[in-house]
Amino acid sequence: MIESDVTLDTLGYFCPMPIILTSKKIKELTTGQVLEVLSDDEGIKKDMPAWCQTTGHEMVGLEEEVQPQKVYKAYVKKAR
Repeated sequence: MIESDVTLDTLGYFCPMPIILTSKKIKELTTGQVLEVLSDDEGIKKDMPAWCQTTGHEMVGLEEEVQPQKVYKAYVKKAR
């Protein structure tokens, strides 16, 4: 389990909204803090690493839970 400083719930939103909301939220964090993004959009598995590579933030991990519904947890460390 990865520790996070802040959680962003994007459940019910589909591409590109989880990335747009992540982009806005990460601006509120300080360098080094970890943002946990909750999503039920499978596209986050490809979209979040690509966004991190583009923006320079660090993708710390991705977890997948299936009970009671499928939820993806993406962890992003703010780089700057």
